[in-house]
Amino acid sequence: MRSNRRLRLTAIPLAIVTTVALAGCTTQQTLGWLPTEPGTTNQVDRVIGLWVTSWIVLLAVGAITWGLIIWAAIVYRRRKGQTGLPVQLRYNMPIEIFYTVVPLILVLGFFAFTARDQAEIEAPLADPDVTIEVYGKRWAWDFNYITDDVFYQGIQAQETGPNNEIDVDALPTLYLPVDKKVEIKIESRDVIHSFWIIDFLYKKDMIPAKTNYWYFIPQKEGTYAGKCAELCGEYHSLMLFNVEVVSQEEYDAQMDVLRAQGNVGSVGEEFNTNANLPGTTGITEEE
Repeated sequence: MRSNRRLRLTAIPLAIVTTVALAGCTTQQTLGWLPTEPGTTNQVDRVIGLWVTSWIVLLAVGAITWGLIIWAAIVYRRRKGQTGLPVQLRYNMPIEIFYTVVPLILVLGFFAFTARDQAEIEAPLADPDVTIEVYGKRWAWDFNYITDDVFYQGIQAQETGPNNEIDVDALPTLYLPVDKKVEIKIESRDVIHSFWIIDFLYKKDMIPAKTNYWYFIPQKEGTYAGKCAELCGEYHSLMLFNVEVVSQEEYDAQMDVLRAQGNVGSVGEEFNTNANLPGTTGITEEE
């Protein structure tokens, strides 16, 4: 009778865990609730695989841990009529070795797979088709299309309407040609920002007086959201931009539009607000 009760009490948490696991069958859940789709860039699937696999391992560890806790609480609970303390064991070497070695293996495994994928993502692409220099500034973005010798200067996101909705059409827009190798040079004009294209599942810090690089191939046409992911001041939440991944023909047409607007050349370090950083020259009184 007592063993049957133990069996039922042990089966309840296992049934709950199994039900939750089987319920996770939607597309969004299989992606680990990541805000993207497979194949958006040449790097997205790698990030999805690392993320989802990590969560599967962690959920398994959690289920085992909670199962053991519940099992121990049920099996070794105080029975009616029992008094005093149970036998106290100071050491249990097999268990201590187990809960030392297994977490160490998990940490080393997570580190190894993360380092492997990060090295692949950070590897430069030979002979990029497009090179774009991105400047973060409080609280907007400048885009220098180096390959096409044109530029775009953005303004801070504008709030409109009674509920301060964002005017999406006024956001700075970065154009990328689909299925082309892209090199992004990442700079800051003032403080530390972070360049984040949400659906691309990667972000890079923008550090004053330092150039970072990001290489990728956009593989799906569409409109994607971008933002600064580093708290950078009062209007950080309005430091937004759009990304348009378009065909080569549409991309060339947009470059012609910028050229027709007189945006030829680039806007570089001369617009940086930090005149006293290493490698820059401040304005003298004579000037």
